[in-house]
Amino acid sequence: MIQLSDHFTYSRLLRFTFPSIVMLVFTSVYGVVDGFFVSNFVGKTPFAAVNFIMPVLMVLGCTGFMFGTGGSALIAATMGRGDRDKADQIFSLLIWAAAVSGTVLALLGLVFLRPLAVLLGAEGQLLVDSVRYGRLILLALPFYTLQYAFQCLFAAAGKPKLGLAVTAAAGCTNMVLDWVFVALLSWGLTGAALATALSQLAGGVIPLFYFARRNDSLLRLVPCRFDGGALLKACSNGSSELMSNISMSLVSMLYNLQLMRYAGEDGVAAYGVLMYVSLIFQAIFIGYSVGMAPVASYHFGAGNCRELQSLLRKSVLLLGIFSAAMFLAGELLGRPLAILFAGYDSGLLEMTAHAFSIFSLSFLFSGFAIFGSSFFTALNDGFVSAAISFLRSLVFQGALALLLPVFWELDGIWASIVLADVLALAVTSAFLIGKRKTYRYF
Repeated sequence: MIQLSDHFTYSRLLRFTFPSIVMLVFTSVYGVVDGFFVSNFVGKTPFAAVNFIMPVLMVLGCTGFMFGTGGSALIAATMGRGDRDKADQIFSLLIWAAAVSGTVLALLGLVFLRPLAVLLGAEGQLLVDSVRYGRLILLALPFYTLQYAFQCLFAAAGKPKLGLAVTAAAGCTNMVLDWVFVALLSWGLTGAALATALSQLAGGVIPLFYFARRNDSLLRLVPCRFDGGALLKACSNGSSELMSNISMSLVSMLYNLQLMRYAGEDGVAAYGVLMYVSLIFQAIFIGYSVGMAPVASYHFGAGNCRELQSLLRKSVLLLGIFSAAMFLAGELLGRPLAILFAGYDSGLLEMTAHAFSIFSLSFLFSGFAIFGSSFFTALNDGFVSAAISFLRSLVFQGALALLLPVFWELDGIWASIVLADVLALAVTSAFLIGKRKTYRYF
């Protein structure tokens, strides 16, 4: 069994992070399954509606990612200092916080979903479908928030493989129910939403039962008191991941507005296909970063600078290999994936395939900024981590999505994603160089 305190070779690092990578990829894949069934069995407008309202739902659910990533860094550093009881108490506090925040945000979402959809430009059938799908998903939002939190905390508990098993169970639930509800029973968009909501219920509840009873992991749910300092520290650590998810969702809303202007519903649908692929590919970067973060946090807490240096060197090389492989995959699979989602409409198919030829360049750069943000979270430097995420996801992408279409119209929207990731790589490199003496990672 691999321990956080071990020396990590390339082989050991890949074996330790692999469950987190597969877990995040699996989560992304079963989201894509919704899109596949809706697009092919319900229609283009409902498919556009799912992609139109999804950024709003992601904003509300991503608080769990903040508690998970920020808490994982704090818990691992606490265990690195030898205080296991304190680690259990912080873990339990964060799970309560995730559940409460998910419930409050679900209630707010149910009230404001329709006005927000109207504000974002939805009307007619697109508005009706967006609200119907969104409200059903919001009923499961507390469990979705918990699922996000547990996905990150399983690695800190030394059980990444168990986290993968739970995610696989939730994913299979969604896939099977999509097939039953949408393809067999013809429940349409309602069936797709119910399948997703029930899978999120499974992903949030199963870990609760596991950690509430005696187990052989490093963490357990225990009675805890409110600790404002620990909660604030975890939120500060995870603020970059929260900012990244919120920023990506806000930028997706901006992209949808721009696409409605330049290409109508077809543009929103094409962007949805790109985002499905992006979610899967970037889940590899995120999964690796999430899996590696507790290791970095542990050795940072233990004052082991040599191991921290080794982790950074190995990670940069591995990310370079991942990036090149994903770029080639994006170029080769662009048209087949476009056919899979939009083969029934020749105009939408051509638009999506062309967008892929530009968009896949972003995979050469995006992983380094994702890793850099997570690495600084692991070092409990929430400010730098949040700055990288904020600049990449909101400032660069948002500004370029508004600017480039003025010159290149629809192609400018696709190119803005690529250029934003190039700028984010430059910022990440600058922070790594600037903070090297503080953390002594090279």
